[in-house]
Amino acid sequence: MSKEELRHRYRLRREALASEEIETLSIAIANNCLTLPVWEKNYFHLFLSITEKKEVNTEYLLHIIQGRDKSVIVSKSDFSSGDMKHFLLQENTPLRISRYGIPEPTEGIELLPQQIEVVFVPLLAFDRQGHRIGYGKGFYDRFLAQCAPQTIFVGLSFFEPEADIVSESMDVPLHYCVTPHHVYSFGKT
Repeated sequence: MSKEELRHRYRLRREALASEEIETLSIAIANNCLTLPVWEKNYFHLFLSITEKKEVNTEYLLHIIQGRDKSVIVSKSDFSSGDMKHFLLQENTPLRISRYGIPEPTEGIELLPQQIEVVFVPLLAFDRQGHRIGYGKGFYDRFLAQCAPQTIFVGLSFFEPEADIVSESMDVPLHYCVTPHHVYSFGKT
């Protein structure tokens, strides 16, 4: 199945989820994240969920990270350049919903990708080798390629893996992917 066919298939699967189901599955994903070997790290990048796209609700994971006194970094996407800027999420960090439905900081303390130790990655689908399919704009692949070699990449998915996704040279694989029922390790840490 092509990447575009998988994108379409998983968008439909997400659309079929009821709001209550999204919340239940998101809580299970956040709880499964507690078993990851990442909690000695300090700088965690977290995507803020696009409600309209029925993404994993990362609010539960945000509370876990903050409850462990870790620093949370969130991004702002520049659709003209295809790049992301990363900001420390603090109590007073102003957020607004972009025209693409993405909750983003409007200003704040900027960090470089090399400073981030763990990245929680949004995705539509993933496979048993750690390859992922996003929305197709390449924002996260460009961002992950800028991170330090020891940075850990963790996908979050409502669904279990595909057998195989054809990857391209610019695709950056995950180290882990967390679903409501499993934590998948791809042996890259």
